Amino acid sequence: MNAARDLIEKKLSHFEFTLMLSMTMAVGAIAIDMMLPAMGDIREKFGLAEGSNEVAAIVTFFFLGLAAGQLVWGTISDALGRKKVLYMGLAVYISAAIAGAMAPTLGVLLLVRFVWGFGAAGARTVVQAIVRDTYVGTAMARAMSFILAVFVLVPIFAPTLGSAVLLIGPWEWIFLTMALFGAGLAAWTIRMPETHPVADRIPFRIGRILKASRFVISNPMTVGYTMAQALIFGFFISYLASSQLIIEDIFGLEAWFPLIFGGTAVVMGVAMLANTRLLKRVPLRPLISSVFTFHVVASLVLGATMLVTDGHPPFALFMVTLLAVLMGHSLLVPNLNAIAMIPMGPVAGTAAAVIGTTVTLIGAVIGATIDRLYDGSLVYFGLGAAVTGVVGYGFMRWGDRAEARTEV
Repeated sequence: MNAARDLIEKKLSHFEFTLMLSMTMAVGAIAIDMMLPAMGDIREKFGLAEGSNEVAAIVTFFFLGLAAGQLVWGTISDALGRKKVLYMGLAVYISAAIAGAMAPTLGVLLLVRFVWGFGAAGARTVVQAIVRDTYVGTAMARAMSFILAVFVLVPIFAPTLGSAVLLIGPWEWIFLTMALFGAGLAAWTIRMPETHPVADRIPFRIGRILKASRFVISNPMTVGYTMAQALIFGFFISYLASSQLIIEDIFGLEAWFPLIFGGTAVVMGVAMLANTRLLKRVPLRPLISSVFTFHVVASLVLGATMLVTDGHPPFALFMVTLLAVLMGHSLLVPNLNAIAMIPMGPVAGTAAAVIGTTVTLIGAVIGATIDRLYDGSLVYFGLGAAVTGVVGYGFMRWGDRAEARTEV
């Protein structure tokens, strides 16, 4: 047990610590999921055509800010400590949420969403850094799986809460509610101890970021597993951005959207909890190999189903195939990240930020590309799942083979 874990256990119960980190991670999910029921109102406010997927850019710009922010906040947290970065990020998050409620045009709202994502990256980076301060390797993968399992359950309630807010006020009130959540979290996390002592802090320098970046891209295994994670995350971003449009326009189930979206979150949360148990019985790499094979098969089935049905499958068939893909995603993400971080010990803090930025940025571009191809059917959505699954698997295998050659 290391010093950081000792310090945490003196001040917080394991339950409160896990819940606190999960809710801190959830600031990003809430900023996306709670506003999904308002997509139609936002289209109307800014004069977009009914059924237009331009509004999906609100999600994409948030992820772009999240990508840019991780690199900055990660290195700053190594220099100033975790809690200062948390409060700085939450201050940006709260300010952007309030500004978003007053945005006069879609262009301004997209800019605000970028800044909002940048602030959310502070909270996300702090959680990853605290887990890294406290755990390593398989233990880190188990801890992140449990935290993500709790965090991913947020979408069960967020769209429903967003719909409830819409019953009593305009969509701008949803943004103000998110600002209140950020303020409440800032007050709660005062109880959390600092896990990065002054003696271990490293001054912020651009040179460190460049050095860490070179270290990351010079390790084939890290590159392979990072790219694999980015590919499958890209499809997940597309799902998040387009889910409301798919449920409403393709299947005509607008009133059921919060329940359907929340149901997928339950499945993903259960998969992440299962991952913590599987890691106690199965070594990390064999588990990744088996799950990724399942994920590829599920992605190909989803793609084939969309092609055969001309992008308009029966709802039940769509949900079964989609849930299989999302289950694979949930089992893979924390494990792929853990493997990618294994060789990064010399520059662990900054390298984690570099990897997180790479995954989020590439994922956002892939997700936006899939969304832009939307033509009123699910053909490109299914093809996006198949391509990202297969190419991601290829990167993972390439990383393994390159590492094996290096060891020889």
